[in-house]
Amino acid sequence: MDDAFFRRERARLLAALTRVFGVANLALAEDVCQETLARAFEAWSFDGVPEHASALLVASAKNRALDVFRRERTARRFAPEIGRHIESEWTLRPVVEELFLPAALADDELRMMFSCCHPQLEEEAQVALILNMVCGFRAVEVAGIYLASVAAVEKRITRAKKVLGGSQRLFELTAADFAPRLAAVHRALYLLFSEGYHGASEDVVRGALCREAMRLAGLLVDHAPAATSATHALAALMYLGAARLSARTDAVGDLTALPEQDRSRWDARLIADGLALLERSASGTEISPYHLEAAIAGLHVSAPSAAATPWPEIVGLYDALLRIRPSPVVALNRAMALAYVEGPARGLEAVAAVDGGDRLRGYPFYEAALGELELRCGRLEAARRHFEAAHALARNEPERRFLTRRISACSN
Repeated sequence: MDDAFFRRERARLLAALTRVFGVANLALAEDVCQETLARAFEAWSFDGVPEHASALLVASAKNRALDVFRRERTARRFAPEIGRHIESEWTLRPVVEELFLPAALADDELRMMFSCCHPQLEEEAQVALILNMVCGFRAVEVAGIYLASVAAVEKRITRAKKVLGGSQRLFELTAADFAPRLAAVHRALYLLFSEGYHGASEDVVRGALCREAMRLAGLLVDHAPAATSATHALAALMYLGAARLSARTDAVGDLTALPEQDRSRWDARLIADGLALLERSASGTEISPYHLEAAIAGLHVSAPSAAATPWPEIVGLYDALLRIRPSPVVALNRAMALAYVEGPARGLEAVAAVDGGDRLRGYPFYEAALGELELRCGRLEAARRHFEAAHALARNEPERRFLTRRISACSN
């Protein structure tokens, strides 16, 4: 069974059911959604996923919603747009049918994303709520992204759901306060894509998560108020990253570093689409972190070979990125780029100067970066120590195999 399929369908169904029942009945919407998916999963585990599975799930959720209305029409307050129709079967069914039409489902996913960005919540809580409710991440997965305890994340999500449930209705896509919520939506989709691209899962490349992030970003691109230059830059970054996914691992699933990747396996169509989105992102006056990251990705995919990579330009973009969104990971990436311009010894100096570098101590590719630079300096024993430290921190088997190969390279 395809976990990515159910993750995607959960987002669509939960958004629609929340719109149908009203945001005050969020727990009810989650229960109906979960029941719909659980019954489908149970049936299809034996019979296989049928053709038109998405349509079958929508029909099942719609019928369960109608059952709830018939059963609880006098005991519960429902969404204002449907409340006046539930007394008569003649009016109830057509209204529910309309709310489950394809265009309505897409609009409801947008509404859900922006509803999660309630102004009473801090941005971190908004992002966690989007990851949970729209992207289908469990609390343990969100905790892994934030390097936080599961208990703390569960508490944060539960509180955020209470705030959302206290809203009068789902966010209206034409509301005046649309723009302030967009940054949290961008951040959530960025994290969703990143988790697919280089997360800690045993499946070191989770292309389905990347595709889901691209699909949701596409909803933003297609909705005029959300189609800002930063939205186009974020979508460009996703497309340019996804273009390299098939080359990130070899035939047996081992990681392949960027300089060694077979560029003929890169997806030319995704590269073209990504570069077009990057060009469209330049239409505004804003320069966001997504613009700079997408520009870096654009330089990588446009280089005909690893040797032809324009490293000085990439270092300059990292410098700009550090000014806009400073982080130890960005500084580490800049140091590695600098090593290609000024040599590995200069790269080591830049790593040592990373502000907040102590936060990278548990990150396997911090030690791996040091190992690569020491190896290029010819200091094999120092390189081995760093690769062994990285191996001890590796998050999954593909990372461990990659680092084992780097340890072996120190013996040559």
